[in-house]
Amino acid sequence: MQNQEIVKIIENLGGRRSYEEKRASKLGFTCLYDYFEDKISKKQKAIEDAQKELEATKNNDQPKATKKSCSCC
Repeated sequence: MQNQEIVKIIENLGGRRSYEEKRASKLGFTCLYDYFEDKISKKQKAIEDAQKELEATKNNDQPKATKKSCSCC
C-alpha cells in the first residue's frame, strides 16, 4: 500500500524529478518512492528527537529553579 503523501510529492516534482532520481540512485535507492519514504521518516524522527530533548531540558530546569544558592534565604 502506497502512502498518498509520497505519491503526491513525486507527482509534483516537475523539473526537479531528474535531480531527485539521480540523488536517489546515488544514495542507493531503487525508486523515488523509497527515497522519499526514507526522507520523510528521517524528518519525523528528527522532530521526535527534538521534542524529547526539549522535554528533557524542561524537566532538568525545574529542579534547578527551586534550589537555593545559599542558606541565608
